[in-house]
Amino acid sequence: MTTPRWFSQPYPPEGASAAEGIRNQLGRPELDLLTILVRESAQNSWDARIPTAPDSVDYRVDIWTVGPAHTSAWRELLLEGAPAERDSFPLYETLRRGSIRVLAVSDRGTRGLGGPTRADSFEAERDFVSFVRNIGEPRDNVLGGGTYGFGKGIFYLLSNAGTILVHSRCRTSGGGYETRLIGCTLWKKYVANESGRNRHHTGRHWWGDTSGDVVEPLIDQDADAVARRLGLRSFKPEETGTRVVVIDPLLDELTPAEASTYLAETIAWHLWPKMIDTDGVPAGMRFSVTCDGIDYPVPNPREIRPLSMFVAAYEKMKGPAGSELSCKSPKRYLGRLGLEKRIMPPLEPSRASRMVDIEDIVHHVCLMRPAELVVTYRPGPKPPSVNQGYAGVFRADEAMDEIYAKAEPPTHDAWNPRSLEKPESTFVQTTFRRISEALDNLLSLGGVARPGASNVALGAASSFFSGLVGGAWGIGGATAYSAPGIPAARRTPRAVREEERTTPSGEPSPMTTSLGAEGSAVDGEDAARQSFPGNREERGATALPKRPRVQYVGNPYYEDRGDTSLLVQEFRLPVPGPQRVHADLAVTLPGTGGRETDPPIGASMPELVGWEDSSGSVYGFDGLEIDGGESLWRVLVLPAPDTVTEIGVKVEAVKSS
Repeated sequence: MTTPRWFSQPYPPEGASAAEGIRNQLGRPELDLLTILVRESAQNSWDARIPTAPDSVDYRVDIWTVGPAHTSAWRELLLEGAPAERDSFPLYETLRRGSIRVLAVSDRGTRGLGGPTRADSFEAERDFVSFVRNIGEPRDNVLGGGTYGFGKGIFYLLSNAGTILVHSRCRTSGGGYETRLIGCTLWKKYVANESGRNRHHTGRHWWGDTSGDVVEPLIDQDADAVARRLGLRSFKPEETGTRVVVIDPLLDELTPAEASTYLAETIAWHLWPKMIDTDGVPAGMRFSVTCDGIDYPVPNPREIRPLSMFVAAYEKMKGPAGSELSCKSPKRYLGRLGLEKRIMPPLEPSRASRMVDIEDIVHHVCLMRPAELVVTYRPGPKPPSVNQGYAGVFRADEAMDEIYAKAEPPTHDAWNPRSLEKPESTFVQTTFRRISEALDNLLSLGGVARPGASNVALGAASSFFSGLVGGAWGIGGATAYSAPGIPAARRTPRAVREEERTTPSGEPSPMTTSLGAEGSAVDGEDAARQSFPGNREERGATALPKRPRVQYVGNPYYEDRGDTSLLVQEFRLPVPGPQRVHADLAVTLPGTGGRETDPPIGASMPELVGWEDSSGSVYGFDGLEIDGGESLWRVLVLPAPDTVTEIGVKVEAVKSS
């Protein structure tokens, strides 16, 4: 078996690039290293797919700590022939520590790193040379995701030791299969004393077969034997693909488990177009993440907010609901746009969503080239309500791919028109302008600003309405503003009238919440006593049977149920006995105050979805019979968009037969 050794590259007489310069070619990206890793490595995997393969590309990220059975092999094999200047080769310290942690990015269903292993050989396929030897080669894949060839630098940046192992299996020119294994370090230039004289080195190192004039990868049986000693999974006989192992990965102060969760979410946010089946075509890629053998599922973009909105916008973009964007001067077709608007509760941002600047409201358009890999989420104007959001997808036309690719930085996460000359810069600027025009139309009604979309601060309005009521006793209701109105609740005129109404004995119906003398909320019964000092108990009168009434609990709020956001109002029926409840639903146009129970032709109205008890059971019909008491119930309503949805609950006693 060939014993792999390290070779450190000295500066040749004609000069070479220093390792630091290569490491810095990604610039100072806004995204974190783990996010760039997912984006760049998945892009490489997609570009390396086999078009004729029956299965999708299998992409996975695995984090693990090298076990005791393999630790000695890592130290023995990976320090053989290492440079004596330990300060310039941090792998020494990494392997001498108590444990060795690695992160591996793997793909299957790809062609692997084939072609010649020497940079001075000429063949049409040059995947190995492009990834292992050369830096900054232009893309050779039409409509591919990559452009500069700098993306592989992220593997080195993510390693505390600047060291990776590349394990690949590819087809040969003769039609067979070949396994390759090589190690690479990219750290910093240094000076070494060799044979009594100092010599400058570039800081680039390769680990492999050093028997020739250039370091070659271990091949086939030698590669398989060393991979087994290191605990790396072998390839199947007719399996092709690549595994890149990052030694001692930087996890941004996350634990391995936390990093795995973050990686799974990041995959969903940046690679969701490759995860969905559309028009009967299976997903282009399959994704998985593990940590020490434990699976961390990648979220399904169709099932989580707000990615489900981007999926819907993508499908609209591809279908008849999509719109075509064009530049008029110079005349050029740019691509297609799809938009999706929904009523929705505010988002709970995650680390992955914050990385793309999506917090509590989604108001973004996903930009992508024909390869359908996410470039960025471009923010648009915020909707006038925190309970409304929209998502868009713009896909560039194939004829424009080269122009948009040239507008991208090395990390492929933006389109910068300033980096282009005219007329190419005009096309990118016009793309943004056309998207803005479409968003303005989305957020308007018939080209006019929507009623209710005033300049009143939402926070101030919410505070104002919350001071009015937190619920009400009696037959009545609360009003919830659906998009684009104010997301607050107030008493309806019916509720106010009911609070002013008294019982047949003269006792007022108490309120759940009222404002005390100092403006603070007090208990409903206490509020009634404050308003009407002489109550029946004090007068000694005999109490009459109480009539049914509704106690609203809190304000209406939005809640996700699958792909739908429902309006929810919690309530109780405090009077014991069987009672029947009916939903009293109406809409109010923002700014008018008019209450509508009969919609105009073609207009939508709120719909009762059902009544939910404390166990979560839902009864989907009106006129439900309920036993009064302290049990908490919820009325579930599908609100009408672009209106104020008014929720009321009517209750009546059920006469005993």
